[in-house]
Amino acid sequence: MELLNKLKKRFDWKLALIIIVLGIISVIAISSAQTSGQYATNFAIRQIIWFVVGFVIIFMALLLDPEQYRKIAWFALGFGVFLLALVKFGPESIAPIRKGAARWLQVPVIGLIQPSEFVKSFFILALARVVSKHHETVGYKTLQSDIVLLGKILATLAIPLYFIISQDLGTSLVFLSITAGVILVSGISWRILAPIFAGGGALVLSLLWMAVYAQDFLQDKLNLAAFRFKRIYSWLDPYSYPTDEGFNLIRAITAIGSGELTGKGYKGREVYIPENHTDFIFSVIGEEYGFIGASFVIIVFFVLIYHLTKIALELTDPFSIYVTVGVISMIAFHVVENIGMNIQLLPITGIPLPFVSYGGSSIFSMSLALGLVFSIRYYYQTYMFSDDR
Repeated sequence: MELLNKLKKRFDWKLALIIIVLGIISVIAISSAQTSGQYATNFAIRQIIWFVVGFVIIFMALLLDPEQYRKIAWFALGFGVFLLALVKFGPESIAPIRKGAARWLQVPVIGLIQPSEFVKSFFILALARVVSKHHETVGYKTLQSDIVLLGKILATLAIPLYFIISQDLGTSLVFLSITAGVILVSGISWRILAPIFAGGGALVLSLLWMAVYAQDFLQDKLNLAAFRFKRIYSWLDPYSYPTDEGFNLIRAITAIGSGELTGKGYKGREVYIPENHTDFIFSVIGEEYGFIGASFVIIVFFVLIYHLTKIALELTDPFSIYVTVGVISMIAFHVVENIGMNIQLLPITGIPLPFVSYGGSSIFSMSLALGLVFSIRYYYQTYMFSDDR
């Protein structure tokens, strides 16, 4: 009874409600995505199971408080790097290759998991510990101390990024976005950050220009595979590759456009998109529920990010703040990239829409990340109103 009373008072029910709304949207969209009969598996039922397990993960996250997460941060990241190393160097019986990519581990009973999804949360913990520890030990902030902090952050990023960038370029961008988000709030001087971000933007634009006009240089000098250029071309001009790299994008923007204002209704889809229950689930929503339905989904994500931002602004513990900022950066990048690639605003990278796209690894990853925020919120309220303090 006492535990239930604590949950009623301290558990973030608003955040839980937002996740439930996203879960309902997900199950409805996935159940409709299967109407073409191309799948034998009922992914909607599986998605419900993943959500149940996801909430179990969230409640398990409450077993540890932020200080305990701080203590295990390096162990968690080390375990995550070990899993990534298994994917890269393990035998095919453990790390099977699917669709030409090695990203998964075969786990008894559970099945296939994608370790990079879990490492996101482990990386956020380690990054938050690095920044908060630095500020504790450095008494007087100087330009030199900021450079040291930036070096520590980049060193923390380097090891997981080494394994992930060869497995999945899209996921590596998620790690970069998490790092960028934490750097922005870490207190590092803009005299250092401004030229770095400006240089990074210039580098991205230069690579895009070379991908279109200087492919030989990228292939010969930088040893980049030719198929990566094709992704850029098919993003900029998908109609030149209608049966190849541009097929999914053409179908996605056609589906969303055909939904017009109110959509075609549940199971009213007419545009075929392969694997539309995963990365292209937003196109299903856009076609069946139109501009209004797609806007509602975007609004729900806005409310989620706004709620997490409010939590971050209320916190006083630096470690908890950096963890929450890392989670916000991760979710925001997922949402912007997934929706952006469905409407040709951004290149297709295979980034799922959080809590909406089908996939156990994605839901477990997001549940673990938000579980950290639930824990922070739960114990923060304890510290604020406990008689012991």
